[in-house]
Amino acid sequence: MKLTFHRFVLPAALLVLAACSEQKKTQTEQAAPPAATRTDTAATPLPPARPDTAYAHDVAVYLAGRQVSQRSALRRLTALPAWQAFATDAEKSWTSYHTTRTNKIEQWAATELDSVRAASATVFYPFSGPDLLNVVTMFPDSKTYVLVGLEPVGSVPGRATLENPKLFPALKASLWSVLNFSFFRTNDMAIDLKSLELDGALPLMMLFASRTGHQIQDIRYVQLNTAGQLTAADSAIIRKPGPKVIPGVEMTMLSKTGEEQKAYYFSADISDWKMGTNKDAVLQYAKSLGPFTTYIKSATYLMHKAYFSKVRNLILEQSNYILQDDSGIAMKYFRPADWHLTYYGTYKRPINLFANRYQPELTKAYADTTNRPRPLPFGTGYNWRQNDSNLLLARRQQAL
Repeated sequence: MKLTFHRFVLPAALLVLAACSEQKKTQTEQAAPPAATRTDTAATPLPPARPDTAYAHDVAVYLAGRQVSQRSALRRLTALPAWQAFATDAEKSWTSYHTTRTNKIEQWAATELDSVRAASATVFYPFSGPDLLNVVTMFPDSKTYVLVGLEPVGSVPGRATLENPKLFPALKASLWSVLNFSFFRTNDMAIDLKSLELDGALPLMMLFASRTGHQIQDIRYVQLNTAGQLTAADSAIIRKPGPKVIPGVEMTMLSKTGEEQKAYYFSADISDWKMGTNKDAVLQYAKSLGPFTTYIKSATYLMHKAYFSKVRNLILEQSNYILQDDSGIAMKYFRPADWHLTYYGTYKRPINLFANRYQPELTKAYADTTNRPRPLPFGTGYNWRQNDSNLLLARRQQAL
């Protein structure tokens, strides 16, 4: 079935501290050619079609406020005063972001994660939403990124959306919190990304791919069946997946060095109860990837809870490395016989919203004068200020 692409307007300000509502206590929780040549969804299913690669890449560049190619069908739109003002502002914002965050992360990770990066062909990033930005910055050379969030998959926006001048302030508002505080606000995304005009995570992933220097090669819809098998999907499944289907998207990119990488996003509630309806499809798929590295940031402390035990156990059983802030897996679940732990930055207390997730074990670990925590020269997570942030690198004692 031909991929059809829906209009979207990116969400209003993703502000900061109402950060991510605990999945509401386990509540359930492409490019198109120009409109004249677009094919409507037929009643009889057709083989899934792939979007025009050049158009998809140009859309990503356009959304990122960067100049599209000379021959692009979107070239005319970049002459509009609204887009030019947006692009000028975006360039300033991203220049500041790269100076204050990207450059510091890259310098830190080049030393502290050198061997980890080399062994991280696959990175699993649960509770991520569309945050391709941070995982690619932290692990730029991985071959496969697997992101999981509650937000719908979405699609490549069409021409009408790109021409809408309301798009640009909405884009700016959407990126405000992630550029300033390193995380999205899940509550807003759960509502706004399901609106009639903003249809999911994919547009933001495309924007981030462009701003991290990637060239989009291919975008296709995918799904996971109850056996955890990855198969092609069509737009109907992505828009209205059944209870036993996990909808997703596969984005193939070329890195700055010309290496092919794949980023997957799956829209799924991965609480224990909800996964029972699809026979743990996400976990089964993750197991099929072999040993991987797990990255966890701003995860609303869900894996501290008993009803997120399945995904927590998967990570502890399947990971050779886990890089997380304190909102990830609670310290009590790391067995000393299995893991070597290295602490970075500062641990004080969670923000007030998550005050009941304070971990005395972490306070004790960060107060250890024999094995002092190592410096963390950038902010991350809910305690986003540089001198308030923490990361934990858990390295398996015996690699899988």
